[in-house]
Amino acid sequence: MPNSAPHRDVPASDDNEGTPGAEGSAVLRQTDLRPFMAAFPSGVSVVTTLDADDRPRGLTCSSLASVALAPPTLVVCIRTASPTLQALLDQGQFALNLLHERARATSDLFASGAPDRFERTEWRLPLGASGPHLIAAAHAIADCTVVKAVAFGDHTAVFAEASRVTVRPAAQPLLYGLRRYAGWSDAASAPQPAAITPAPPVPPVLPSEGAAGVRR
Repeated sequence: MPNSAPHRDVPASDDNEGTPGAEGSAVLRQTDLRPFMAAFPSGVSVVTTLDADDRPRGLTCSSLASVALAPPTLVVCIRTASPTLQALLDQGQFALNLLHERARATSDLFASGAPDRFERTEWRLPLGASGPHLIAAAHAIADCTVVKAVAFGDHTAVFAEASRVTVRPAAQPLLYGLRRYAGWSDAASAPQPAAITPAPPVPPVLPSEGAAGVRR
């Protein structure tokens, strides 16, 4: 099920506002998964590919998951009406760029649908790449070949096998949830909960002198 990516994560409309439930929670009259998925923070990626005229295409996506390690397979969920989806299905390949924590502007840019987004960000197409590499914004990049696409509702799940993975260990991931960004460095620097020290064992209570014992 698609996660609430930055460009799709919007508050529910007034028509979907429900009545208070137990402990102050809200029960929606109509099922809207956006508030639910907004409560599930994730990393942020940009899916990139080339169309039939070798023009770069791309969009921001936070709906992705690993499927299998052998073969190395992942799945991304993309809006079915997206031109980027059509291009990557036609080409049969794409690059998955995981954004680092200083790439919020890149996430917003590729979520905006701006026609000049590739002119406003640094990218390369290395030999053997499956799509443009956002070298200035990504901390990890996977070159992928489409294996299968399954349309469901308004999105299409694209299963793909990764042929090459590039990782920059020094960079930290960008996170997104609850309709805002966060950096992994900030999350990792939060104080850890104090370790719970086990209580010392309670010594057995011996009967005092003259007290009646328990016969077993």
